[in-house]
Amino acid sequence: MDQQAMRCRMRGVGMTRFILRRLMLMVLTMLVVSILTYLLLEINGYSVVVKVLGPYSTDEQRVLWLEANGYNRPVWERYLTWLGGMVTGDFGQSLKYRAPVSDVLWPRLANTGILAATVFAVMIPLSIVAGVLAGMKEGGALDRVISLFSIVTTSVPEFASSVLLAFVFILLLGWFPATSTMSNGFDPLQLVMPAMVLILFGFGYVARMMRASMAEVMQSNYVRTAILKGMPFRRVILLHALRNALIAPFAVIVLQINWLLSGVIVVEFFFAYRGFGALLLESSLTQDIFMLQACAMISVIVAVGTQTIADVGYGMLNPRVRFT
Repeated sequence: MDQQAMRCRMRGVGMTRFILRRLMLMVLTMLVVSILTYLLLEINGYSVVVKVLGPYSTDEQRVLWLEANGYNRPVWERYLTWLGGMVTGDFGQSLKYRAPVSDVLWPRLANTGILAATVFAVMIPLSIVAGVLAGMKEGGALDRVISLFSIVTTSVPEFASSVLLAFVFILLLGWFPATSTMSNGFDPLQLVMPAMVLILFGFGYVARMMRASMAEVMQSNYVRTAILKGMPFRRVILLHALRNALIAPFAVIVLQINWLLSGVIVVEFFFAYRGFGALLLESSLTQDIFMLQACAMISVIVAVGTQTIADVGYGMLNPRVRFT
């Protein structure tokens, strides 16, 4: 008992050190990306002032603007000021919307959060159940049907499935609105089409991962032993196989958050959904550098944060992982 308690304590200490290392790596990664982002977009003050004041501004106006906004200071000093603004939520003034970046960014981010939560709430349970059913009897008829459906949905890109689903459910059947602008307030019906496209695309990937993990677990010795001892098959699946089968797909499931944040540009733009992905595209097309900086940093925070959660969660779920 003392040895078991000692092992648990050592594992807890190792896990704490592992989490701290991951957090330090996350902060270091975001710091490096922030430097690269600033250098790429603001190292040349002249290009910044041209975007802000326009190509028809005079040299005198540009010189005055550069002086007023501190662009004549050393680069490192300008970077520290910019980084301080990013940390405190002061992202500057949007060139396109003529409003503070935060006033535009946070509502758009919330819209994408609503869409992502809807997709997660439907896609993850469906894909887990489908993967478990397929992996329970590998090579069976149900496994082949689920695998074929997963491969087809994953292989079709979002822009193609958007067109196809819009043709069927909007033009032919007329069940849902053609756009999802939410101009008259939140409308659940306008959320269905973009969510359906994302669910179909992400379902197959997670289901295939879950199926492969479940099939491997079903061939393990402890599952076979439990079945041979006469334990009910349902009990074997729920108490033994399912928990271990979820370990490998856990990281894939968590990393879907990053895809749902910045990888939904096509879907949001197609259905005119005013989310983070569409904002990122608009900022790129209009060269709204201050909005681009904020979007880039938010994307990095989510990407690095989800990767850290995936690594830590995998280590906590998998007892075979040793923390040193």
